[in-house]
Amino acid sequence: MKTVSVMEAVGHVLAHDITEIKPGVCKGRAFRKGHMVRPEDVERLRDLGKENLFVLEIPAGHLHEDDAVHILAEALHGPGVEPAGEPREGKINLKASWPGVLRVDRETLYRFNLLGDVMCATIAGDRYVPAGKVVAGTRAVPLTIAKTRVKEAAAVAREAGGIVRVNPVREARIGVVITGNEVHSGRIQDAFGPIVREKAEALSCEIVSSATAPDDADAIAGEIRSAIDRGADLLVTSGGMSVDPDDVTREGIRRAGAREIVHGAAILPGSVFAIAYLPGPDGTEIPLLGIPACGIYHKVTVFDVILPRVLAGERIGREQLAALGHGGLCEDCHPCIFPACPYGKG
Repeated sequence: MKTVSVMEAVGHVLAHDITEIKPGVCKGRAFRKGHMVRPEDVERLRDLGKENLFVLEIPAGHLHEDDAVHILAEALHGPGVEPAGEPREGKINLKASWPGVLRVDRETLYRFNLLGDVMCATIAGDRYVPAGKVVAGTRAVPLTIAKTRVKEAAAVAREAGGIVRVNPVREARIGVVITGNEVHSGRIQDAFGPIVREKAEALSCEIVSSATAPDDADAIAGEIRSAIDRGADLLVTSGGMSVDPDDVTREGIRRAGAREIVHGAAILPGSVFAIAYLPGPDGTEIPLLGIPACGIYHKVTVFDVILPRVLAGERIGREQLAALGHGGLCEDCHPCIFPACPYGKG
């Protein structure tokens, strides 16, 4: 630390906070410790009565925290994520560039934070985030940091292609098949269709086909194929996923030509969820989400967790459904704060 005149302080780092007092109005910090003095700061400092300052000299081979965090932020973000403004107290937030599913490379994040002198914290990944959502924050911990440490940390992040990214979601054309004799016959009113429509439209998807089918495997298969013929590139079925004799929806999905069906997910509500993949036009593959009855009476279910991930192009199978177990038990919070909670974040 040394003393310099305020006119010679540009480029130096303040060694202490500088307080501003406005009589009868406020008293507070005008410049914080660690601030690098800029040319435009000189006159304000003089207005505050400062003709000389205590400053720190940045050692050779070191960077000021603000310069270091710029490098870290650029290395940490992958596609769909960008810095959210300039450093503030040595920290930069990262925000989503577009709406989509946040993916966090947890292993690389751990390696980055293990280095010391640098840090990055993120919100939970595997969730839908809107454009502009802050998804991570990073900073250099000390006021000045060795260039070699910054270079090492940035290399860890860059080698992984960035630690945080947002995969964009597509605007799917959804076909819905609601199964069950009681709905198909009109004995009860369908409650599932409006729920699917609301959640799909919230993600900019379009319902292009909606039909009911009795508890008959061939009838269910026919409605599934009909939805594909009408242009659906994603399918949703409701009900018929449990163990009752009338629960034949999975057999209907098989008869519709499913190449693969995975039944059962490590998540509550939604444990009897099924996902399948059917052949579509021109050799394309059409995902089908089989939603259990919990989708009617729980505000948030496996459907809310899996739908955005499928829209982001992720292929969901046994491994992904098993990984939902950690954090997969909904706590039924009142009020519900999903997605800002552990549910479905694996």
